[in-house]
Amino acid sequence: MSRRRTVGTKKKIALLVGAATVAGGGAFVMANASNAAQPTQQARTKAAQDSGVCQGLATALGNNQRFIEGQRANPDAQSAARIENREAVVAEIERKQAASGCAVGESAQDSQAAQDAAQDAGQAAGRDARQDAGEQAGGPAGDRAGAGAGEAARAGEQVCAGSTVTLSGEGGAPAASSNQFPVGTRLKVTNLDNGRSTTVEVNSVSGSCALLNNAAFEQVREEGKFLIRRALIEKVG
Repeated sequence: MSRRRTVGTKKKIALLVGAATVAGGGAFVMANASNAAQPTQQARTKAAQDSGVCQGLATALGNNQRFIEGQRANPDAQSAARIENREAVVAEIERKQAASGCAVGESAQDSQAAQDAAQDAGQAAGRDARQDAGEQAGGPAGDRAGAGAGEAARAGEQVCAGSTVTLSGEGGAPAASSNQFPVGTRLKVTNLDNGRSTTVEVNSVSGSCALLNNAAFEQVREEGKFLIRRALIEKVG
């Protein structure tokens, strides 16, 4: 009887050890599965960052941040109000980034916009030089030459060549903002990918050659996209 009890005890111990091993293995498998799920989720986020939606939002965010930086660097009487408005726009863009599965706060300066700015600076320098030459030459001919060289674009002329177009995040009636054209300028923006176009008036300053507010962008956008890669922009008034 004593021998049977001893053997029974050993079997119980073996069973307990086996159960503990199985339980430990299960916990290890669950831990590995949990750890494996994290890279998968991260991969999904990375894929979202590479999407057109996220790129468009990042570009819009970068344009607004650049505008804010410019206002702070060269403030005027209206800069505080403009900055407050654009900060609200930035918050709205970040909310859309979160809702779209993008990296919140990811900002991308529009490389084409930077090229446009450099091109604009070169054109401005050339215009100034030609105007100075016209003034020095004197007479009506010199004045006409200087005035003609000083025009940035004529009505119906294509402008902002090669620029992409995104939205500013601002509400209100359809309108545009620009770092090249003064308030009151009328621009026609055509999305060459779907053939839709809108004609809007510039009503504020931005960090891009042409930036559409929400209402204007809705008139030309492709479903689910926040960036127009192939845009034709014309100055019509």
